[in-house]
Amino acid sequence: MFDALRQRVPLHVMARDAALIALAVATLLWARSQQLSDSGWAWPSAGLAALLLALAGYLIHEWGHLCGALISRASVILPPGINQAFLFRWDSDRNNRRQFFWMASGGFVASGLTVVAYLMVLDTAFLADRLALTLTALGVLATLIIEVPEFLGVARGGPIPNGAAFVAADADQAAAASAPGERSR
Repeated sequence: MFDALRQRVPLHVMARDAALIALAVATLLWARSQQLSDSGWAWPSAGLAALLLALAGYLIHEWGHLCGALISRASVILPPGINQAFLFRWDSDRNNRRQFFWMASGGFVASGLTVVAYLMVLDTAFLADRLALTLTALGVLATLIIEVPEFLGVARGGPIPNGAAFVAADADQAAAASAPGERSR
C-alpha cells in the first residue's frame, strides 16, 4: 500500500498535510505553555491549536479515504497542486460498489483511530485540548450526518454518489484535459 501511495500521490500534497499536522502539534505545545504561564496568549493560542488539531483530524480522515481507494485499486483523480479543496476526486462511473465501500470505510477507520489517539494523548486539564476534542467531536458528527447516509444508501442498492468530490468519467476526462499535470488512476 505504501508503494502505491508513493507512486500515485503527489509528494507536495503529502508534504503539505504532514507540515499542517506538525504545525498543529507544535501549536498545541505552545498553547499549553501559554496556559501554564498564565499568558494573555492562552485563549488565542488554545483556539488556534484546537482549529489546527481539528484540521489535522480532517486531513487524516481524507487520507484514510484515499488509502481505502488505493487498496481497492479504485480510479481517483489527484490534485495538480496543494490548494485543492479535496485530497482526491472519486470517479463514480469507473468504480464499483466494493471500491466505494473500501474508500468510505478507510475514512471511517481513520477518523476512529484519530479520536482514539486524541483521547489518549490530549489532556483535558488544558483548554486547547478540550477545545480540540470538542471540534473533533463536531467533525465526527458532521461525518456521521454527511457520509454515513451515503454509505448506507449505496449499501441498500442505491447509486454511488455524484457531486462534490464524486465525479463522473466524462467530468474526469474534461478535468484532465483542462488541468495539466492532473493524473487519473
